Amino acid sequence: MKSNFKNKIINGDSLEELKKIPSETFDLIFADPPYNLQLKSELTRPDMSKVSAVNDKWDQFENFKKYDEFTYEWLNECKRILKKDGAIWVIGSYHNIFRVGTAIQNLGFWILNDVIWNKNNPMPNFRGTRFTNAHETLIWASKSEKSKYTFNYQSLKCLNDDLQMRSNWNLPICSGSERLKKNGKKIHSTQKPESLLHRILLATSNKNDLILDPFLGSGTSAVVAKKLGRNYFGIEKEKNYFKAAEQRVNATKPIKDDLLDTLKNNRSKPRIPFGSLVELGIIKPGTNIFDNKKKITARIMADGSIKHNQAEGSIHKVAATILGAESCNGWTFWHFDINGRTYPIDYLRRRLISKN
Repeated sequence: MKSNFKNKIINGDSLEELKKIPSETFDLIFADPPYNLQLKSELTRPDMSKVSAVNDKWDQFENFKKYDEFTYEWLNECKRILKKDGAIWVIGSYHNIFRVGTAIQNLGFWILNDVIWNKNNPMPNFRGTRFTNAHETLIWASKSEKSKYTFNYQSLKCLNDDLQMRSNWNLPICSGSERLKKNGKKIHSTQKPESLLHRILLATSNKNDLILDPFLGSGTSAVVAKKLGRNYFGIEKEKNYFKAAEQRVNATKPIKDDLLDTLKNNRSKPRIPFGSLVELGIIKPGTNIFDNKKKITARIMADGSIKHNQAEGSIHKVAATILGAESCNGWTFWHFDINGRTYPIDYLRRRLISKN
């Protein structure tokens, strides 16, 4: 039963455990697979101290062929267990992301975006032989070209101060109290910051969706899913990582449910022209509307257009003309009075939507 995979993490091998999961179980997958970094020697700083880099056995593969076989195997299972409108995120570095991207396309996923996670505080290139590697790449893909995937556009726009969220994300690496340590040493070498997962899950999942992380590591995806009211299922092979993740998830408290409501996408809202409010008598021709400082006034006409001095047209066009801008949201620019209180005219539209 699919309920067996809700809000659980298990200690096991991903390739084995994924095969046990029924088809079309998950709404979203976040995968942080081994990067196959191919480090040939120990890294040291200028003072000859050792750099704590990724040199774990789980990240090492005999050759590219072996890595590709591993990649196709886990991605193929992920595609099977994704719902038809599901999507997947995969993160990687230049060592592996191009090979992973090839596999994603060859398996029939539909790539929606590649996102650059630009690290505000990257590890320096101590040898000075290359550019400082200051980013990682994420691939976001739907199960197929026809999948009706989730994308909470309005929430992301609000998160970004009313600007469209771009595909380059400036976020710090995991550090400080968020970084899991034992006896002063990092528990996991590639622990991802919660801010990164917060953005991913907020953008591409909804409350109560079921999220899979087949390479759970230190548990960041499960922690953020729990906070955001999503259901999670994680698989982690390494026992010490699993124990750290389990402790971390158990200590996580969800955000209050009434704070998890997110903005609806415009395309999911009923489209109501301003003229409809005039037709229905909700706002009458001849009514004066004004900007939020009441310095600019316009008059509503019978056809739903407005006039301000020599400018006339829609609420959006006239507002844009006044501001000297290419466009303007007239619903929020124009205001009106009700019993001495000022409201944006969008208040009337929202009241109409709620009644219907």
